[in-house]
Amino acid sequence: MNTKVLYTGKTHTTGGREGASQSSDEQLNIKLSAPGSSRPGTNPEQLFAAGWSACFIGALGIAASKLGVKLPAETAVDAEVDLCVTEGEYSLQARLNISLPGIDIQTAEALAAQAHQTCPYSKATRGNINVEINIL
Repeated sequence: MNTKVLYTGKTHTTGGREGASQSSDEQLNIKLSAPGSSRPGTNPEQLFAAGWSACFIGALGIAASKLGVKLPAETAVDAEVDLCVTEGEYSLQARLNISLPGIDIQTAEALAAQAHQTCPYSKATRGNINVEINIL
């Protein structure tokens, strides 16, 4: 199989959860803070949720075109990524709450299932973390 790299996201991060991260093109330049802290900045779970939900909407669009369905302009994915700890071991779990206004529940479920099979973030997490897909 010949893999073609379409894009490489590059960041430089210092200071861990209390540090900063900047992309090589300087379009992303953020302060980081621990989840739940009152310090300014975002955290890795929020960044992961934002990336996954954006990617998932793209996958929904591909699924919709394959099924001959027009994706509503108001399509939204509310991603929730939990940082968990069990007996001192950290892990993630997630929920993708999908809003497809005007699309019947059976079609919405089919679109979400197809998108979850093709979205690169979904592929990366499959079998590694608990993921719940909900149609709102």
